[in-house]
Amino acid sequence: MASPIRSRRRTMLVLSAFTVTALALASCSGSNTSDGKSPDGNAKGSSGSLIIGTTDKTTTIDPAGSYDNGSFVVMNQVFPFLMNTPYGSPDVEPDIADSAEFTGPTEYTVTLKPGLKWANGNDLTSSDVKFTFDRQLAIFASGADDGNGPGSLLYNLASVAAPDDTTVVFTLKTPDDQVFPQILSSPAGPIVDEEVFAADALTSDADIVSGEAFAGPYVITSFDQNNLVSYEANPDYQGLLGPAKSAKVNVKYYAEASNLKLEIQEGNIDVAFRSLSATDIADLRKNDSVKVVDGPGGEIRYIVFNFDTQPFGTKTTEADPAKALAVRQAVADVINRKEISDQVYKGTYTPLYSYVPAGLTGATEVLKDLYGDGSGGPDVDKATKALADAGVTTPVALKLQYSNDHYGPSSGDEYALIKDQLESSKLFSVDLQTTEWVQYSKDRTSDVYPLFQLGWFPDYSDADNYLTPFFLTKNFLGNHYDNSAVNDKILKQASTPDKDARTALIEEIQADVAADLSTVPYLQGAQVAVVGTSVKGAEDTLDASFKFRYGALSKG
Repeated sequence: MASPIRSRRRTMLVLSAFTVTALALASCSGSNTSDGKSPDGNAKGSSGSLIIGTTDKTTTIDPAGSYDNGSFVVMNQVFPFLMNTPYGSPDVEPDIADSAEFTGPTEYTVTLKPGLKWANGNDLTSSDVKFTFDRQLAIFASGADDGNGPGSLLYNLASVAAPDDTTVVFTLKTPDDQVFPQILSSPAGPIVDEEVFAADALTSDADIVSGEAFAGPYVITSFDQNNLVSYEANPDYQGLLGPAKSAKVNVKYYAEASNLKLEIQEGNIDVAFRSLSATDIADLRKNDSVKVVDGPGGEIRYIVFNFDTQPFGTKTTEADPAKALAVRQAVADVINRKEISDQVYKGTYTPLYSYVPAGLTGATEVLKDLYGDGSGGPDVDKATKALADAGVTTPVALKLQYSNDHYGPSSGDEYALIKDQLESSKLFSVDLQTTEWVQYSKDRTSDVYPLFQLGWFPDYSDADNYLTPFFLTKNFLGNHYDNSAVNDKILKQASTPDKDARTALIEEIQADVAADLSTVPYLQGAQVAVVGTSVKGAEDTLDASFKFRYGALSKG
């Protein structure tokens, strides 16, 4: 697998609770030097230290093995990208590349900056880039990612060539791909070191950290998964974002949002990001010792139906496509989005009536037109008729699953209210269950859950990112949804250069998917961070790229 690594520092992989605490406290006392470097040689312009708190857990930091926001946040700090978004913009530009452009209808050519290095001293060349994308495709195709990788984003990639050390040529399946540059900045895009990562299997977090396979703004110096991760600014980073403003960052993971709130208001951490409850955020807005910073929203919440195992699903003993559709329609008729928004989230999430969130080109409100009372409210009579017309006996037994630690502390209240809404209609009997995210992310792609909660934090600011991962025949949801017409339209919109024609296709796709109801979206939310009064840069990183980059943050 990997060749011996020339190590600059010894990485501790296992930390006792005492050592973790000591490290976190020691990091608070970072000092500056006159030339802008930290005492141990961090990048010029990087100084001081920060402690960030979160409840958003990682599953794996191998880019081929995870497609969740908690893991992608880590990847954004430590891995290089060919294309990235500068602070304050949703538009991609070359990151570790000098240039990137279409050199033919199906040929996208990237030229790397010369002299790039991994933190372990290995050369970062076009060979690593080719290896990265060949690996993504191979792991996705084999299922070695357990259905949790981002390989579905590379649906239009045919092959990758590396004719010399700094040139990469991507050959695409269809011409005029409008989103491929964005995909290079997505969870499918982190470049990995071919001397550290396995070509056809996931590489453990321990091997990635011990191999120092990093070339982003930061490197990881110690990794205690979902407890404490420590970073140092990477002096060799040559990318778009420039030197990280803080030389050291420690990220502490909390099991409970209430503890996260207590830590930020007491000044024990500098930044709290994902996820505090709506009530906690409202309370902290009144606290003069912290600042609440809001950013543009692209996050959505939705219920996923497993087409094999939902009531009357294709692999149940009472399989019946018409009855299965009627169940999905009745759920969509009964859900009261405004009640969830008002009661659970105090307006920090707003009702969502389609698959592409409001504000993006092509967004419609097709679900408002088709389901409920036609104005956004619920309609039990309509749901009753849908079930009766299909011959479904009520109440329908639903097994509904949610994660109790991934989508914030209000998920319990959110799904208790959804259960109440469904059961109050007298049409459903709901068995509501919850599972921690690390197990949940495995179970949901293994047909364990007939109906389940997911949220989506976008990879890039385009309607495609709310369609491609969900509704292609082989999709990230793993819910066995298969509509060849939808599949073809998604591929077509991605390669349609005419803006009006592409917008029309995006609207058609939403209408088609709304008729099938493989998912029911219901909320759209904003980005929120809470920071100490001396912390700067949160406004810069809470931007429409939807990537939280630690390098923008500094203190005092």
